[in-house]
Amino acid sequence: MRDILVTVIFFGGLAMAIRRPYIAALLWVWIGLMNPHRLGWGFAYDLQFGLISALALLFFILFNPGKASWPKGAPVILLILLVVWMGITTIGSIATDASITKYIFVLKVMLMTLAVASVVRTREEILGLVVLMAGSIAYFGIKGGIFTILTGGGSRVWGPPSSAIEDNNSLAVALIVTVPLLYYLSTQLPLIRQLPMIKKIPERWMKVGLYSAIFLCLASALGSHSRGALLAMASMGAILWWRSKSKLALGMLILMITAAALLFMPEDWTSRMNTIGTYEEDTSAMGRINAWTMAINIANNRFLGAGFVTDLPWIYQRYAPNPDFVIVAHSIYFQILGEHGYIGLFLYLSFWFATYRLGDKITKLTAGKDDLQWANMLGSMAKVSLIAFAVGGAFLSLAYWDMPFYLMVILLCTHRLVCNPLAQATQAKTVADPAPRATPNFYPRERLPNGIPSPKRH
Repeated sequence: MRDILVTVIFFGGLAMAIRRPYIAALLWVWIGLMNPHRLGWGFAYDLQFGLISALALLFFILFNPGKASWPKGAPVILLILLVVWMGITTIGSIATDASITKYIFVLKVMLMTLAVASVVRTREEILGLVVLMAGSIAYFGIKGGIFTILTGGGSRVWGPPSSAIEDNNSLAVALIVTVPLLYYLSTQLPLIRQLPMIKKIPERWMKVGLYSAIFLCLASALGSHSRGALLAMASMGAILWWRSKSKLALGMLILMITAAALLFMPEDWTSRMNTIGTYEEDTSAMGRINAWTMAINIANNRFLGAGFVTDLPWIYQRYAPNPDFVIVAHSIYFQILGEHGYIGLFLYLSFWFATYRLGDKITKLTAGKDDLQWANMLGSMAKVSLIAFAVGGAFLSLAYWDMPFYLMVILLCTHRLVCNPLAQATQAKTVADPAPRATPNFYPRERLPNGIPSPKRH
């Protein structure tokens, strides 16, 4: 039944995308983030939905060039430079064949990110993308939160199979990144209810549903037993409190959630979280430090880094302090450093800094403008999500995960949209109050079109 439902929705969307490439972009994002076809066990499980949606989006963009515009801005330039540099490091990689395979995958993700940004143009489309992104991840948070409550937090919550966030730690960080988007949607219900398929849902029920989703996502993140997610949750909560207009109410809510988590979660969860301060005694933590040290050694020894593949025994034999503990980098920063060297890390950090700064620009441009309040809040919440990713990603190999790049898409498209009305307002003011100038005399005094002599000019 699930296979049929996913297939009908997907190909029904493709039919609509013929005239509106934006729908194809939504299908690509939906398949990439949620992997809905992997929730069934039948014929749809192995269908190439991602490839079909990618080809459809690119074809429909060519077929409807007037409905797409190439994104511009510092993040786009830095992303292109990063992709080019990754191509260079792939040529000089240690495990060339495996690195080429991974580079093709990353290149596809980056290319499609820019393609999605080129077809998202209106406020309705931006909000629709936010709803899809938040809903795709929140689905697993709602399931996981219910599971955590029913089991008393004794079992770990896992992500969608065969995805970048299948691991319990990765899913937890994904949920923390998603919570600010869910909160944003709860503040924009009048606008959200204008979207197709949502407008018939009563606003009251939408608010209850979004707040419930936030609670369950946080419960699911705790149920993952992820220490990185706990740190990301703390950073997200601190930033949300700082930016909130109701600091007392939000502060009390955060304290209540913290107290409930400490009382509700089992002893083994508490013991695992306590290892954050005693990492020297934890095998997993020491394994990560071993991998991080290896990444530094690779970058110091190889200008181009090792390429996309570093978790090989013979690479560990050469560069790791403990060559017998072979794991992936478990950090977006050390992952990039080991794979692409110091230049790659510089470009990667510069890209995310430019993306964060874009959120700053949006909040400054829209400050105090009631008609652009939706954009102001979106820029602010996107920055909170980026901070959560920056903290949580410090302990996970999620450098190429789609979700944060779609945050860049949201900020790029929002900035492009809010800049146009502001420019038009400035132009309208100039036209309404032009500088004084002499009125040209197009006709001789005795030959005005209506035959009446023109008055003398002084």
